[in-house]
Amino acid sequence: MNTELFGFPTVNVWVDAIIRLHLIVGLMTVVVMGLIYIERKIIARFQMRLGPTRTGPLGLLQSLADALKLLGKEDLRPRNADPLIFEFAVYFVFVPVFMAFVAIPFAFDWNVRVLELGLFYVIAISSVNVVGWVMAGWSSDNRYAMIGALRAAAQGISYEVPLILAVLAVAMVAGSLNLNEITGQQGHIPFIVWQPLAFAIFYVAMLAELNRTPFDIPIGESEVVGGPFIEYSGIRWSMFFLAEYAGLFILCLLASAVFLGGWAWPLGEDAGFLWQIVLTSAKTGLLIFSVFWVRVTVPRMRIDQLMAFSWKVLMPLSFALILANGLILVYEWPDVFLLVPNVIGLVLLYVIVEHGVTRRRPRQLARPALEAEAAS
Repeated sequence: MNTELFGFPTVNVWVDAIIRLHLIVGLMTVVVMGLIYIERKIIARFQMRLGPTRTGPLGLLQSLADALKLLGKEDLRPRNADPLIFEFAVYFVFVPVFMAFVAIPFAFDWNVRVLELGLFYVIAISSVNVVGWVMAGWSSDNRYAMIGALRAAAQGISYEVPLILAVLAVAMVAGSLNLNEITGQQGHIPFIVWQPLAFAIFYVAMLAELNRTPFDIPIGESEVVGGPFIEYSGIRWSMFFLAEYAGLFILCLLASAVFLGGWAWPLGEDAGFLWQIVLTSAKTGLLIFSVFWVRVTVPRMRIDQLMAFSWKVLMPLSFALILANGLILVYEWPDVFLLVPNVIGLVLLYVIVEHGVTRRRPRQLARPALEAEAAS
């Protein structure tokens, strides 16, 4: 059986699969090392530091040096760890992230595979890595790792639903689950104009799914030391790290395609392939920069705040948006009516967050003062 690969129609299907697999792994490895360097530089600028400067020109080889160091470190395993689950947990985190890369388009008809249910595939496959986090925490025979794994599972389940509902709202408007078709429909107006609330919900849920600040509860150093993979070292620890940054790139790439027009807006359909690549890269880079910006700006949330924000705020808003979109589309009202529930939802979201941040809390007295007050 033969298939087509970059214009060559007579490539064997197994050769085609191997070539595409190596392209994904090679590209994502280079992208992840670049993202690590860029994040260090951006955070250093925010904190009035220089960041990496000594390894290579401008510190460009720092990520490569770190990778070689991790490859050379000894691969340790706790004595009482479950050997089989401890070994396979890494792959349950690492492999699904790279599989999600398959259906996301970079330019017109330019992705690894064109899937009719591409959006459904990406969301479904990206949620599997939670299983790997639980396996890593449980098999390590470490209480800190287990607590981090439980936090990761609770957080992943809680924020997976709002994320799915956010992209479902866009899929309802587009009438398709094919990422190429969703992107192609945004040649004149990106979907973020009609669905700004869905984008806000997706962005917050994306931070939680990636365990990025302020949702880095599972790996909080001050509470659980290092989270589910505290007992991992060397190459296995680096695979967890690689999966985290690869997931950041893929979800930002997905957001740029679903909400920001991807390669299609503006003038992407007319200006050609190179301009489409520039558009996709610029939008993805802007989202990644915003994630780094949030990391150095917003403090970590408490676990109760994190869970309440999903179930009490994002979830009701997501369901209300789905209901409003369904009514507008079923009765074929003008597209401008799509803005009404989104604007109302954004205002409610802002009011809730502002109230939660600025409201005055009752002052708690120290224990001696409480005991003296009780005695009197």
